[in-house]
Amino acid sequence: MLSQEEINKGRISGYMFGDYFYNITRDNEIESFSNTANGGEKDVNGIQFRRIYFTYDYNISAKFSSRFRLEADQKSTTSNDKIGVYVKDAYLKWTNIFTGSDFIFGIQPTPAFEISEEIWGHRFLERTIMDLRGIVSSRDIAVSLKGKLNSDGTIKYWLMFGNGSGNKPELDKYNRYYAHLQYTPFENFTSTIYVDFKARPKIENPIIPGESISNNDITYALFVGYKKRENFSIGIEGFLHQRQNGMISLNEMKNRNGLGISAFGSYNFNEEFSFAGRYDFFDPNIDKNSAGDLRNWMLISLNYKPDKKVTISPNIIYETYQKSSDGRTFKPSLTLRITFFYIFI
Repeated sequence: MLSQEEINKGRISGYMFGDYFYNITRDNEIESFSNTANGGEKDVNGIQFRRIYFTYDYNISAKFSSRFRLEADQKSTTSNDKIGVYVKDAYLKWTNIFTGSDFIFGIQPTPAFEISEEIWGHRFLERTIMDLRGIVSSRDIAVSLKGKLNSDGTIKYWLMFGNGSGNKPELDKYNRYYAHLQYTPFENFTSTIYVDFKARPKIENPIIPGESISNNDITYALFVGYKKRENFSIGIEGFLHQRQNGMISLNEMKNRNGLGISAFGSYNFNEEFSFAGRYDFFDPNIDKNSAGDLRNWMLISLNYKPDKKVTISPNIIYETYQKSSDGRTFKPSLTLRITFFYIFI
């Protein structure tokens, strides 16, 4: 519950991060690859903005608050190819709609990786694995309930019903349903269990003409992490993403299962210098008859904070690609970056 001093008050905040980058190595066929997290052609280099946030939070009353956030990045461009701006968050929060639980309406974060991203703590370097691989959007137009299940708050829940279309308006009847459980048995350690169901249109069975079959998505995820804010953090996250009847194998329809595992850690040497590293494994189809699409992705960074609101990070991103089913091998992708992250309000 908000205090009387906080009511009818607003707060503006904002931050940016971007890089100077250089694509050191690439395979000649990189543009034809699927499921690449480190794309782009060899020798491409320059300066890029990967995120600009401008946020306004307003406390309407003791029970109601709101957030309006704009985002800009170079992937979302205008019709004349300039950096575009779009609505990232626009929601109303009803605090304590009933004891220990809040209700949220509007464009809001999804439960998928908010906790793992907080423990990772280096979003300015890269998104967490489910976000990076496009498994779950970071936002949805939705309604949600979130809160604690016991008096000391060691067990928390988060339920959401959304359009399943990210920040885009709803254009069909198919929705997404999210559930998230967080357990924090002691200080600095937390764990989460996550599942969501994304309804999709039925498809025609290519093996049995005239038969319609399900083609929905189901995602399961687990995360455990430990973070001592001034010292270090470690975490491991895994997910299984299933597309019902998503593939044909041995003349029958089967579910297509994608698997991802991410392990990361960071260490603060002192107030100015720290280190971060991460390894991701991703296979969009773990069926034994599917080959050539497994990816290994790695990041190493040295972070320098000349000011508490400014971080400068030389870092390396490295991604490898599984050889194709016909035995062809591919060069890995290596990118060098100097990342600048700063809070401007």
